[in-house]
Amino acid sequence: MSRVLFYTSPARGHLFPIMGVAAELARRGHEVHVQTLASGLERVRALGIAGSPIDSRIESRELDDWKAKNPLAALERAMQTFADRASFELADLQSSIATFRPDLLVVDTNTWGAQAVAEASGLPWALFQPYFTALPAVGVPPFGPGFAPISGPIGRLRDRVLGALVTGKLAKLMLPAVNPLRAELGLQPVTTLKTALTRAPLVLYFTVPELEYPRERWPASYRFVGPALGGPSGAAPAWLDDVNQPIVVVTCSTEHQDDRALVETALAALPSKGYFVVATTAAHNPASFDAPAEGAIVERFLPHAALLKRAVVAIAHGGMGITQRALANGVPVVVIPFGRDQNEVARRVDHAGVGVRLPRRRLRPESLTAAVDQASTLRKAADAMSARMAAAGGDRAAANAIEELLQSRTERDAGTEPAMGRTVP
Repeated sequence: MSRVLFYTSPARGHLFPIMGVAAELARRGHEVHVQTLASGLERVRALGIAGSPIDSRIESRELDDWKAKNPLAALERAMQTFADRASFELADLQSSIATFRPDLLVVDTNTWGAQAVAEASGLPWALFQPYFTALPAVGVPPFGPGFAPISGPIGRLRDRVLGALVTGKLAKLMLPAVNPLRAELGLQPVTTLKTALTRAPLVLYFTVPELEYPRERWPASYRFVGPALGGPSGAAPAWLDDVNQPIVVVTCSTEHQDDRALVETALAALPSKGYFVVATTAAHNPASFDAPAEGAIVERFLPHAALLKRAVVAIAHGGMGITQRALANGVPVVVIPFGRDQNEVARRVDHAGVGVRLPRRRLRPESLTAAVDQASTLRKAADAMSARMAAAGGDRAAANAIEELLQSRTERDAGTEPAMGRTVP
């Protein structure tokens, strides 16, 4: 069996997706080590997996895009955060490789320095992509603003013009930070966003084609493995059995952003309309919300897996974790994007017909009630999406892909035909 090292950015939303994969590999007899944010190590070790913290300087560089006044400024802040962390990732991951001596690396898409180390190491390595990719393609709207697909000459013109602006901006923010690190490691520079996003031999893409926009061709390295559902678990709260109204689950981001209006508006709008609101506030203090005496529960964290089994609709900021977890349970979603990749999530949910996109500027009690009412009619489509997600394989499919990469390397070293693309039992 092999030794596999996972390296994540300091975000719970990036740790949770790989925990099920790490546990699956461990069950298959591989020796697994997860290097992640210090506050996530308790969960890692509770699964019987070895773990260690990333460099504290990486954690101390806060993702502060929520302070920005507009989406472009938020993008610049986020990309600057990844750039600032990247230089610390070099020595951090190099030290872990020397200590753990892995046979394969799995690194986070937001860890630019770690990706360069992985490529320079000579080891087989994989990238894990827990949100929609910014990889450009013909017919796919430029990533970020959440544009709807438009076919025909007008759509092609829009995508070409705006794509040059948006993709060019992403490249200008990323490549000047990445290339000096690559040069330090003896790697050639990357010159385009597409090149930067396709360096890994394997990309574990934690979604399904039915939530993506169709494109003529995906790179051979991209593997759709379905949503990762390895987040926090727990028993259903005792009070859940006493709730008779239709339940709407409302969630805020685990990474701080200015999204408390989600919970505030839901509490103001939905209990009076016969819905029971279960709100998890995550980065916000639950005591700071004015909840009605009846028809609502507000907690910082609750087990979403248990709640979604009873929910008729989920309201979320558009994080991939909660959005896909809801859909995996056949629960349609109302997505109110607040930033980051959330405009893209909202638009794809709407495009796939499994939820309702509600722009932040239109978030009012009456508009939210209407969106919840509309989403509740999409249960059949959400159930179909749930079946597609289950069929994708999830943790098992991701573990299979990693074992294929390991086997391919073994066969290449032995001078035999590589096995990539073959299903590992």
